[in-house]
Amino acid sequence: MRLSAGALLIHYGNQWKQNRRGENPLCGSDRKMKIIVDAFGGDNAPLEILKGCEMAIKKYDDLEILLVGSTEKINECAKENSISLKKMEILEAPDVISMEEHPNELRKSKKNSSLAVALRALAEDKGDGFVGAGSTGATLMGATTIVGRIKGVKRPAIAPVMPKMDGFFMLCDSGANADCRPEMLVQFAKMGSIYMEKVMGVTNPRVGLANIGTEDTKGDSLRTETFPLLKESELNFVGNIESREIPYDACDVVVTDGFTGNIILKLYEGVAGALMKKVKGVFKKSLKNKLAASVVLKDMKTMAKQVDANEYGGAPFLGVKKPVFKAHGNSKAQTFCNAIGMAMEFVRNDVVGAITDALAKGEEE
Repeated sequence: MRLSAGALLIHYGNQWKQNRRGENPLCGSDRKMKIIVDAFGGDNAPLEILKGCEMAIKKYDDLEILLVGSTEKINECAKENSISLKKMEILEAPDVISMEEHPNELRKSKKNSSLAVALRALAEDKGDGFVGAGSTGATLMGATTIVGRIKGVKRPAIAPVMPKMDGFFMLCDSGANADCRPEMLVQFAKMGSIYMEKVMGVTNPRVGLANIGTEDTKGDSLRTETFPLLKESELNFVGNIESREIPYDACDVVVTDGFTGNIILKLYEGVAGALMKKVKGVFKKSLKNKLAASVVLKDMKTMAKQVDANEYGGAPFLGVKKPVFKAHGNSKAQTFCNAIGMAMEFVRNDVVGAITDALAKGEEE
Protein backbone atom coordinates (compact mmCIF):
# COMPACT_ATOMS: atom_id res chain seq x y z
CA MET A 1 0.00 0.00 0.00
CA ARG A 2 1.29 3.46 -0.93
CA LEU A 3 0.36 6.47 1.20
CA SER A 4 0.04 10.11 0.22
CA ALA A 5 2.97 12.41 0.98
CA GLY A 6 1.12 13.95 3.94
CA ALA A 7 0.18 10.57 5.39
CA LEU A 8 3.75 9.36 5.00
CA LEU A 9 5.09 12.35 6.94
CA ILE A 10 2.72 11.61 9.82
CA HIS A 11 3.49 7.88 9.68
CA TYR A 12 7.25 8.31 9.74
CA GLY A 13 7.02 11.02 12.37
CA ASN A 14 5.22 8.56 14.67
CA GLN A 15 7.76 5.84 13.90
CA TRP A 16 10.83 8.04 14.34
CA LYS A 17 12.13 6.48 17.57
CA GLN A 18 11.55 2.96 16.29
CA ASN A 19 13.25 3.50 12.93
CA ARG A 20 17.00 2.82 12.49
CA ARG A 21 17.62 3.18 16.25
CA GLY A 22 21.30 3.43 17.00
CA GLU A 23 22.31 4.28 13.42
CA ASN A 24 20.93 7.77 13.01
CA PRO A 25 22.07 10.07 15.87
CA LEU A 26 18.64 11.71 15.85
CA CYS A 27 16.74 8.45 16.34
CA GLY A 28 15.86 7.66 19.93
CA SER A 29 17.01 11.13 20.93
CA ASP A 30 15.03 14.01 22.40
CA ARG A 31 17.23 16.51 20.56
CA LYS A 32 15.42 18.97 18.33
CA MET A 33 16.02 18.78 14.61
CA LYS A 34 17.35 21.98 13.06
CA ILE A 35 16.73 22.78 9.41
CA ILE A 36 18.70 25.58 7.77
CA VAL A 37 16.59 27.73 5.44
CA ASP A 38 17.65 30.21 2.78
CA ALA A 39 15.16 32.96 3.60
CA PHE A 40 15.86 34.85 0.37
CA GLY A 41 15.82 32.06 -2.21
CA GLY A 42 13.00 31.89 -4.74
CA ASP A 43 10.46 34.15 -6.43
CA ASN A 44 8.33 34.75 -3.33
CA ALA A 45 11.04 35.31 -0.72
CA PRO A 46 11.14 36.23 2.03
CA LEU A 47 7.38 36.42 2.74
CA GLU A 48 6.24 32.97 1.59
CA ILE A 49 9.41 31.36 2.97
CA LEU A 50 8.77 32.82 6.42
CA LYS A 51 5.09 31.85 6.29
CA GLY A 52 6.08 28.31 5.30
CA CYS A 53 8.59 28.12 8.15
CA GLU A 54 5.94 29.28 10.62
CA MET A 55 3.57 26.57 9.34
CA ALA A 56 6.30 23.93 9.69
CA ILE A 57 7.14 25.00 13.25
CA LYS A 58 3.46 24.63 14.21
CA LYS A 59 3.23 21.27 12.45
CA TYR A 60 6.41 19.57 13.76
CA ASP A 61 7.04 19.71 17.50
CA ASP A 62 10.66 18.58 17.16
CA LEU A 63 11.64 21.26 14.63
CA GLU A 64 13.84 24.31 14.97
CA ILE A 65 14.82 26.55 12.04
CA LEU A 66 17.93 28.57 11.28
CA LEU A 67 16.91 31.35 8.88
CA VAL A 68 19.73 32.74 6.75
CA GLY A 69 19.58 36.24 5.27
CA SER A 70 19.31 39.91 6.21
CA THR A 71 18.29 40.06 9.87
CA GLU A 72 16.72 43.48 9.39
CA LYS A 73 14.62 42.43 6.38
CA ILE A 74 13.52 39.15 8.00
CA ASN A 75 12.36 40.92 11.17
CA GLU A 76 10.68 43.65 9.15
CA CYS A 77 8.80 41.16 6.95
CA ALA A 78 7.73 39.09 9.96
CA LYS A 79 6.47 42.16 11.82
CA GLU A 80 4.55 43.57 8.84
CA ASN A 81 2.82 40.25 8.19
CA SER A 82 2.29 39.11 11.80
CA ILE A 83 4.54 36.08 11.35
CA SER A 84 5.86 34.47 14.51
CA LEU A 85 9.58 33.67 14.52
CA LYS A 86 9.22 31.37 17.51
CA LYS A 87 11.83 28.55 17.49
CA MET A 88 13.69 30.31 14.68
CA GLU A 89 17.18 31.79 14.81
CA ILE A 90 18.64 34.17 12.23
CA LEU A 91 22.09 33.86 10.71
CA GLU A 92 23.12 37.12 9.04
CA ALA A 93 23.83 37.08 5.30
CA PRO A 94 23.79 40.50 3.63
CA ASP A 95 23.69 39.39 0.00
CA VAL A 96 21.47 37.35 -2.35
CA ILE A 97 22.31 35.37 -5.48
CA SER A 98 19.56 35.77 -8.07
CA MET A 99 18.13 33.18 -10.46
CA GLU A 100 19.78 34.99 -13.40
CA GLU A 101 23.33 35.02 -12.03
CA HIS A 102 25.83 32.34 -13.03
CA PRO A 103 26.21 29.59 -10.39
CA ASN A 104 29.97 30.24 -10.26
CA GLU A 105 29.25 33.61 -8.64
CA LEU A 106 28.44 31.67 -5.46
CA ARG A 107 32.18 31.08 -5.07
CA LYS A 108 33.21 34.52 -6.33
CA SER A 109 31.18 37.68 -5.82
CA LYS A 110 28.35 36.06 -3.84
CA LYS A 111 30.24 34.34 -1.02
CA ASN A 112 28.14 36.27 1.48
CA SER A 113 24.81 35.47 -0.17
CA SER A 114 22.11 33.78 1.90
CA LEU A 115 22.58 30.56 -0.11
CA ALA A 116 26.36 30.41 0.32
CA VAL A 117 26.21 31.24 4.04
CA ALA A 118 23.45 28.67 4.59
CA LEU A 119 25.37 25.87 2.86
CA ARG A 120 28.53 26.74 4.80
CA ALA A 121 26.47 26.51 7.99
CA LEU A 122 25.29 23.06 6.93
CA ALA A 123 28.87 21.95 6.17
CA GLU A 124 29.89 23.21 9.64
CA ASP A 125 27.14 21.13 11.33
CA LYS A 126 25.09 24.12 12.42
CA GLY A 127 21.98 22.27 11.27
CA ASP A 128 20.79 18.82 10.20
CA GLY A 129 19.61 19.70 6.70
CA PHE A 130 19.05 22.56 4.25
CA VAL A 131 16.00 23.77 2.30
CA GLY A 132 16.02 26.58 -0.24
CA ALA A 133 14.00 27.73 -3.24
CA GLY A 134 16.73 29.65 -5.03
CA SER A 135 18.71 28.94 -8.19
CA THR A 136 18.99 25.21 -8.92
CA GLY A 137 22.39 25.68 -10.57
CA ALA A 138 23.78 27.71 -7.68
CA THR A 139 22.37 25.26 -5.13
CA LEU A 140 24.00 22.37 -6.99
CA MET A 141 27.28 24.29 -7.17
CA GLY A 142 27.19 24.99 -3.43
CA ALA A 143 26.07 21.50 -2.49
CA THR A 144 28.97 20.03 -4.47
CA THR A 145 31.76 22.47 -3.59
CA ILE A 146 30.78 23.67 -0.11
CA VAL A 147 29.01 20.68 1.43
CA GLY A 148 30.75 18.05 -0.72
CA ARG A 149 29.86 14.75 -2.34
CA ILE A 150 29.57 11.38 -0.66
CA LYS A 151 32.67 9.31 -1.33
CA GLY A 152 32.24 7.40 -4.58
CA VAL A 153 29.48 9.63 -5.97
CA LYS A 154 30.38 10.68 -9.49
CA ARG A 155 27.74 13.43 -9.74
CA PRO A 156 24.92 14.46 -7.38
CA ALA A 157 21.47 14.23 -8.97
CA ILE A 158 18.33 16.24 -8.33
CA ALA A 159 15.44 13.84 -7.88
CA PRO A 160 11.88 15.19 -7.48
CA VAL A 161 9.01 12.96 -6.45
CA MET A 162 6.16 13.31 -8.95
CA PRO A 163 2.49 12.28 -8.86
CA LYS A 164 1.13 9.52 -11.09
CA MET A 165 -2.23 7.77 -11.51
CA ASP A 166 -1.80 5.82 -8.28
CA GLY A 167 0.73 7.33 -5.93
CA PHE A 168 4.07 8.79 -6.98
CA PHE A 169 7.41 8.12 -8.65
CA MET A 170 10.89 9.63 -8.57
CA LEU A 171 12.56 11.21 -11.61
CA CYS A 172 16.35 10.98 -11.35
CA ASP A 173 18.13 13.00 -12.72
CA SER A 174 15.82 15.90 -13.54
CA GLY A 175 18.32 18.56 -14.51
CA ALA A 176 21.57 18.53 -12.55
CA ASN A 177 23.63 16.66 -15.16
CA ALA A 178 22.91 17.29 -18.85
CA ASP A 179 25.65 14.92 -19.99
CA CYS A 180 25.92 11.53 -18.31
CA ARG A 181 27.82 8.26 -18.58
CA PRO A 182 26.21 4.83 -18.10
CA GLU A 183 27.75 4.28 -14.67
CA MET A 184 26.28 7.59 -13.50
CA LEU A 185 22.76 6.47 -14.41
CA VAL A 186 23.30 3.24 -12.46
CA GLN A 187 24.36 5.30 -9.47
CA PHE A 188 21.28 7.52 -9.85
CA ALA A 189 19.14 4.36 -9.80
CA LYS A 190 20.78 3.13 -6.58
CA MET A 191 20.42 6.46 -4.79
CA GLY A 192 16.85 6.92 -6.00
CA SER A 193 15.87 3.43 -4.84
CA ILE A 194 17.26 4.10 -1.37
CA TYR A 195 15.34 7.38 -1.10
CA MET A 196 12.06 5.85 -2.25
CA GLU A 197 12.39 3.04 0.27
CA LYS A 198 13.65 5.07 3.24
CA VAL A 199 11.59 8.25 2.84
CA MET A 200 8.59 7.39 0.65
CA GLY A 201 7.94 3.93 2.08
CA VAL A 202 8.12 1.96 -1.20
CA THR A 203 9.30 -1.63 -0.67
CA ASN A 204 11.78 -2.91 -3.27
CA PRO A 205 11.30 0.06 -5.65
CA ARG A 206 11.01 -0.76 -9.35
CA VAL A 207 13.58 1.01 -11.52
CA GLY A 208 12.85 1.89 -15.15
CA LEU A 209 15.17 3.40 -17.77
CA ALA A 210 13.46 6.20 -19.74
CA ASN A 211 13.78 5.34 -23.42
CA ILE A 212 12.10 5.61 -26.84
CA GLY A 213 10.97 1.98 -26.75
CA THR A 214 10.67 -0.97 -24.39
CA GLU A 215 12.90 -3.36 -26.34
CA ASP A 216 16.23 -4.17 -24.68
CA THR A 217 18.27 -2.82 -27.63
CA LYS A 218 16.39 0.48 -28.06
CA GLY A 219 17.89 3.92 -27.66
CA ASP A 220 21.13 5.80 -28.17
CA SER A 221 24.55 4.69 -26.91
CA LEU A 222 23.87 5.99 -23.38
CA ARG A 223 20.70 3.94 -23.06
CA THR A 224 22.03 0.76 -24.73
CA GLU A 225 25.17 0.81 -22.56
CA THR A 226 23.24 1.55 -19.37
CA PHE A 227 20.63 -1.19 -19.88
CA PRO A 228 22.91 -4.23 -19.26
CA LEU A 229 24.52 -2.54 -16.24
CA LEU A 230 21.12 -2.04 -14.62
CA LYS A 231 20.04 -5.55 -15.58
CA GLU A 232 23.11 -7.03 -13.88
CA SER A 233 22.73 -4.89 -10.75
CA GLU A 234 20.99 -5.89 -7.52
CA LEU A 235 18.27 -3.33 -8.22
CA ASN A 236 14.68 -4.22 -9.07
CA PHE A 237 15.14 -3.21 -12.72
CA VAL A 238 12.01 -3.58 -14.86
CA GLY A 239 13.58 -2.54 -18.17
CA ASN A 240 13.06 0.33 -20.59
CA ILE A 241 9.95 2.47 -20.23
CA GLU A 242 8.45 4.92 -22.70
CA SER A 243 7.51 8.40 -21.57
CA ARG A 244 3.79 7.76 -22.10
CA GLU A 245 3.96 4.98 -19.47
CA ILE A 246 5.41 7.24 -16.78
CA PRO A 247 2.09 8.75 -15.56
CA TYR A 248 0.66 5.28 -15.00
CA ASP A 249 2.45 2.61 -12.94
CA ALA A 250 5.48 1.75 -15.05
CA CYS A 251 7.95 1.97 -12.16
CA ASP A 252 8.85 3.79 -8.94
CA VAL A 253 12.18 5.30 -10.03
CA VAL A 254 12.54 6.70 -13.56
CA VAL A 255 16.23 6.96 -14.41
CA THR A 256 17.60 9.22 -17.12
CA ASP A 257 20.19 11.90 -17.88
CA GLY A 258 19.48 15.40 -16.59
CA PHE A 259 18.78 16.88 -20.03
CA THR A 260 16.07 14.34 -20.84
CA GLY A 261 14.80 14.36 -17.27
CA ASN A 262 14.33 18.12 -17.24
CA ILE A 263 12.29 17.95 -20.45
CA ILE A 264 10.13 15.16 -18.96
CA LEU A 265 9.67 17.14 -15.74
CA LYS A 266 8.59 20.40 -17.37
CA LEU A 267 6.38 18.77 -19.99
CA TYR A 268 4.76 16.64 -17.27
CA GLU A 269 3.98 19.66 -15.11
CA GLY A 270 2.82 21.71 -18.10
CA VAL A 271 0.43 19.07 -19.41
CA ALA A 272 -1.02 18.50 -15.92
CA GLY A 273 -1.63 22.23 -15.50
CA ALA A 274 -3.18 22.56 -18.95
CA LEU A 275 -5.54 19.63 -18.39
CA MET A 276 -6.73 21.01 -15.05
CA LYS A 277 -7.46 24.37 -16.72
CA LYS A 278 -9.38 22.57 -19.46
CA VAL A 279 -11.48 20.72 -16.89
CA LYS A 280 -12.24 23.97 -15.05
CA GLY A 281 -13.23 25.54 -18.36
CA VAL A 282 -15.71 22.74 -19.05
CA PHE A 283 -17.35 23.17 -15.65
CA LYS A 284 -17.69 26.94 -16.11
CA LYS A 285 -19.15 26.65 -19.62
CA SER A 286 -22.83 26.67 -18.66
CA LEU A 287 -25.19 26.73 -15.70
CA LYS A 288 -25.80 23.00 -16.12
CA ASN A 289 -22.07 22.33 -15.99
CA LYS A 290 -21.67 24.58 -12.95
CA LEU A 291 -24.35 22.58 -11.15
CA ALA A 292 -22.56 19.37 -12.09
CA ALA A 293 -19.31 20.84 -10.80
CA SER A 294 -20.90 21.56 -7.42
CA VAL A 295 -21.72 17.84 -7.07
CA VAL A 296 -18.16 16.68 -7.75
CA LEU A 297 -16.33 19.69 -6.28
CA LYS A 298 -14.85 17.78 -3.34
CA ASP A 299 -13.58 14.97 -5.58
CA MET A 300 -12.15 17.49 -8.05
CA LYS A 301 -10.22 19.23 -5.28
CA THR A 302 -8.86 15.88 -4.14
CA MET A 303 -7.78 15.03 -7.68
CA ALA A 304 -6.14 18.42 -8.18
CA LYS A 305 -4.18 17.89 -4.99
CA GLN A 306 -3.10 14.40 -6.06
CA VAL A 307 -1.66 15.59 -9.38
CA ASP A 308 0.02 18.68 -7.90
CA ALA A 309 3.81 18.26 -7.71
CA ASN A 310 3.88 20.98 -5.04
CA GLU A 311 2.41 18.44 -2.60
CA TYR A 312 5.90 16.94 -2.34
CA GLY A 313 7.53 20.32 -1.73
CA GLY A 314 10.74 19.91 -3.64
CA ALA A 315 13.58 17.59 -4.46
CA PRO A 316 16.69 16.26 -2.73
CA PHE A 317 20.17 16.49 -4.19
CA LEU A 318 21.13 12.82 -3.93
CA GLY A 319 24.82 12.11 -3.43
CA VAL A 320 25.66 15.10 -1.21
CA LYS A 321 27.25 14.59 2.22
CA LYS A 322 24.42 16.36 4.04
CA PRO A 323 20.69 16.67 3.28
CA VAL A 324 20.14 19.43 0.70
CA PHE A 325 16.59 20.06 -0.58
CA LYS A 326 15.60 22.33 -3.43
CA ALA A 327 12.02 23.64 -3.19
CA HIS A 328 10.22 24.95 -6.26
CA GLY A 329 11.36 28.44 -7.24
CA ASN A 330 7.79 29.75 -7.11
CA SER A 331 7.03 28.03 -3.80
CA LYS A 332 4.21 29.40 -1.70
CA ALA A 333 4.03 28.82 2.06
CA GLN A 334 2.38 25.38 1.98
CA THR A 335 4.82 24.07 -0.63
CA PHE A 336 7.79 25.28 1.40
CA CYS A 337 6.35 23.75 4.55
CA ASN A 338 6.05 20.43 2.70
CA ALA A 339 9.67 20.71 1.55
CA ILE A 340 10.82 21.15 5.15
CA GLY A 341 8.81 18.07 6.12
CA MET A 342 10.43 15.98 3.38
CA ALA A 343 13.88 17.20 4.42
CA MET A 344 13.14 16.13 7.98
CA GLU A 345 12.25 12.63 6.79
CA PHE A 346 15.48 12.53 4.81
CA VAL A 347 17.39 13.28 8.03
CA ARG A 348 15.38 10.91 10.24
CA ASN A 349 15.85 7.98 7.90
CA ASP A 350 19.57 8.68 7.44
CA VAL A 351 19.40 8.56 3.65
CA VAL A 352 22.93 9.93 3.40
CA GLY A 353 24.20 7.06 5.56
CA ALA A 354 22.27 4.49 3.53
CA ILE A 355 23.67 5.82 0.24
CA THR A 356 27.19 5.92 1.71
CA ASP A 357 26.89 2.30 2.87
CA ALA A 358 25.44 1.14 -0.46
CA LEU A 359 28.24 2.74 -2.50
CA ALA A 360 30.91 1.42 -0.15
CA LYS A 361 29.44 -2.07 -0.47
CA GLY A 362 29.47 -1.74 -4.26
CA GLU A 363 33.16 -0.79 -4.23
CA GLU A 364 34.01 -3.82 -2.08
CA GLU A 365 32.23 -6.12 -4.51
